[in-house]
Amino acid sequence: MPIIEYRAPVKVLLAVRGHPFDRNALDALFQSLPGISATVVDQPAAAQLMNPEGMRPYDALLLYDMPGLDFEATVDKPAYIDPGEAFKRGFEALLEEGKGIVALHHSLAGWPAWPAYADYLGGTFLYRPGRLRGENRPDSGYRHQVEYQAEVLAPEHPVMAGIPGTFAMRDELYLGEVFESEVTPLLRSSHRFTRDNFHSATAAMNGVMYSNEGWSHADGSSLIGWCKRAINSPLVYLQPGDDQQTYDNPIYRRLIENAIRWVISPAARA
Repeated sequence: MPIIEYRAPVKVLLAVRGHPFDRNALDALFQSLPGISATVVDQPAAAQLMNPEGMRPYDALLLYDMPGLDFEATVDKPAYIDPGEAFKRGFEALLEEGKGIVALHHSLAGWPAWPAYADYLGGTFLYRPGRLRGENRPDSGYRHQVEYQAEVLAPEHPVMAGIPGTFAMRDELYLGEVFESEVTPLLRSSHRFTRDNFHSATAAMNGVMYSNEGWSHADGSSLIGWCKRAINSPLVYLQPGDDQQTYDNPIYRRLIENAIRWVISPAARA
């Protein structure tokens, strides 16, 4: 009997690790997407594939990783790790080539020692105060299990196809850095992005969870979804994605599928 090899129409590389997550539940999410095959690769191995040659078998790159942070450091935890020149050259060559990228949730905190990475993603989450684009910035904020309404800001965009104008979510939110003038807004949250509604990331690193005592942060962006051009690559960032409740949400699954299909489309590269 001949062997018939099944080839999914869309192949994606899904980079994970660096932040805790439910592996089985995340796998179930991607198993549910019709016509999309996700190959899951843990960091740091995933970084070795983020170049034109390594990504040749894949149509898109999905980032659900958080590289470049050493949470075992004894001073200034987490320590920031430079990705190295080889990775930088390979990743930027991938963007020059125009490979589609979908970045999810905590990937916004990746590679903090390489400022260009935040530029490519359209923002960043800072675990520690530091310099960003020539300014001193405080550490970012987080808040788990926030119940909010998500609002579609670009109903005609393909990533929003079939998505209700507003829908309920319960997920983690970030009070971080969003370069609003450089992105196309897709989604925003009804939650108020103020200091009083979030907890300090640095306090958590110092062993004090769920605290904002002594922490100062200006009001932040309510955007939780956007798209942009990273050199020549179409990129979508979706902030939701903390746990199984979100993974199992059919609207979230549709967002992921739409984002993948858009970043690989000729229209996204035009």
